Amino acid sequence: MASSSLALLSSFRGPDLCKTKSLISHSKHPSDVSFSFQCRKSRIPPILCSVSVSDPQVLTGRPDDLVASILSKVTETDRGVSLTKEQQEEVTQVAQELQKYCVAEPVRCPLIFGEWDVVYCSNPTSPGGGYRSAFGRLVFRTKEMIQAVEAPDTVKNKVSFSALGFLDGEVSLKGRLKALDDSWIQVIFEAPQLKVGSLEFQYGGESEVKLKITYIDEKIRLGKGSRGSLFVFQRRK
Repeated sequence: MASSSLALLSSFRGPDLCKTKSLISHSKHPSDVSFSFQCRKSRIPPILCSVSVSDPQVLTGRPDDLVASILSKVTETDRGVSLTKEQQEEVTQVAQELQKYCVAEPVRCPLIFGEWDVVYCSNPTSPGGGYRSAFGRLVFRTKEMIQAVEAPDTVKNKVSFSALGFLDGEVSLKGRLKALDDSWIQVIFEAPQLKVGSLEFQYGGESEVKLKITYIDEKIRLGKGSRGSLFVFQRRK
């Protein structure tokens, strides 16, 4: 598994692979394509070709605006926990629009590498497991939730927390990434490492996750889990 991952991921040739797909190839409505084309060619001031990202009911169709919109919706929400169902649906709608601009082969795009903050998940327990359940959040206050993807095929997850409000700790996992196709990846993690105060030990066993990369750029990465969970990752500065 590791050797096949190495062969695929080490074949990156640089940012030229990260070219967005044509909007025309994804649009199901010819009028949408026409409007997009007219906005690019018209001499009318750009403000007439866009709408405010503060309006959750209207999407601009421009990647930069959509990225700003989705980040504004998930910021300061405890990674989505405090959002209502209606607000989560708004996040999903923006994510679906962004999918239209995803690069052709996201698993081969060098932008995947780096450190990412998990800023949203539609299912609170998908990242962090029991530590992010309703009861777990009462005991463990999440401070950071980070995923690092290192060339050629290493993934490191870390959740840092404060237990009972005074005892700092963290859970970390290390795994190997394998590309299943152009957009799906599989990561097999080793047993988790738990550190609380001066204590540090491993527990449990291996675990496996599958994730589809639905959008990626210099700022954010969107993923969809095998059970349908939506993830929003923001690149760490």
